[in-house]
Parts: sequence; C-alpha cells; structure tokens
Amino acid sequence: MIIDAQTRVRVARPSRDLAAAERFYVDGLGLDVQWRSTERVPGKHDLLMVGPSDGSWHFELTHDPEHPLEPTPTVDDLFVVYLGAPVEEGQVERLLAAGGTRVPAHNPYWDEYGVTVADPDGYRLVLCSRSWSR
Repeated sequence: MIIDAQTRVRVARPSRDLAAAERFYVDGLGLDVQWRSTERVPGKHDLLMVGPSDGSWHFELTHDPEHPLEPTPTVDDLFVVYLGAPVEEGQVERLLAAGGTRVPAHNPYWDEYGVTVADPDGYRLVLCSRSWSR
C-alpha cells in the first residue's frame, strides 16, 4: 500500500495575503506555524505552512508576488474538522475576529451538524459537531 495512516499529507492552495491566512488558521483555528518563508527571493513563492504540531498533515499556503493567483474556491471546497462535541460559540467568534466570515453551507448537512466559516480567501472551514467513524 502506498498510503497508510502514517503517510504525511500536504494540501496546497494559493492565498492573496499570507498574514491574513495566518491570523485565521493560527489565531482563529489554533493551528501551529510549521514553516514560513521569511525573505523575498525573486522567482520563488512566499510560503506559509500551518497544521497541528504533531500531525501528519498541513496546509501550504502560497503567494507568488510576481505572478499572483486569485484563489478560486467553490462552495463545496471544504476543510472539515470533526470535533465530536457541540461547536463552541467562542471558537466561531475567534475565527470571525481572525478574518473569517460565517456563511451558510451549500450542503444543508453541514448546517445541521456544524458551522461553516469562510477563510480570508473564501475557502470554507466546517466545524462539525459529529465524530468521524469509518
């Protein structure tokens, strides 16, 4: 098998503003900065990697100042976090204070079992009250 539970996973997506993305995912959601570019290097992307410090996955958020890409999220591009408990309003408030926007879910399932918040680039985070079971 090529992929198992220990396989490292990176999800990469463009961002208009890495500082705004960092506020949302670190200050708002509570992820850790795993790495970031600290100086502008011509011909290279600016990078921000966030995720749980002991996790096997992370987001790589990229910005190319020389050839910027406009993020193109759809209403069904979701990052779902299964909390296994009711969504705390304080958590939602932290995400909103960190630049998020509460939005109705495209799929009503997510409104029934959670809260959907768009990040500063428009990608959607779902805090789901359900547990993940296989």
